[in-house]
Amino acid sequence: MSDERLGLRVTHRRYVPYAHAHYAGNLVDGAYALGLFGDVATEVCIRTDGDEGLFASYSDVQFRAPMKAGDVLEVTATVTRVGTRSRTLDFEARVVCRGRPDKGESAAEVLDEPVVAVTATGTVVVPPAA
Repeated sequence: MSDERLGLRVTHRRYVPYAHAHYAGNLVDGAYALGLFGDVATEVCIRTDGDEGLFASYSDVQFRAPMKAGDVLEVTATVTRVGTRSRTLDFEARVVCRGRPDKGESAAEVLDEPVVAVTATGTVVVPPAA
């Protein structure tokens, strides 16, 4: 018997403001993506269980490409396992737009192919069913 919550996918998009640049070259620290993963996980828990849930752990985090101020990130969580109170989620943060300061102060472009910046697997927990 398959659980209808398996495969549920939630996606958020977020512009990365220049105020979040943390390193030279307008780089943003990897923890920025983890915060976004928490936000999208909250919506998953609301949709699957009617509760915001709690983030319990990450079992894997991979920083694959830089995130920069001026990027538009698309962050997705997909439910891959449903336990009694826990849910395993796969996360991906992709850069879909990028600032182009080399072309002008406020220039930016939509990328032909999104760049996968961060992937992770995490576990959330929800209260017992009433």
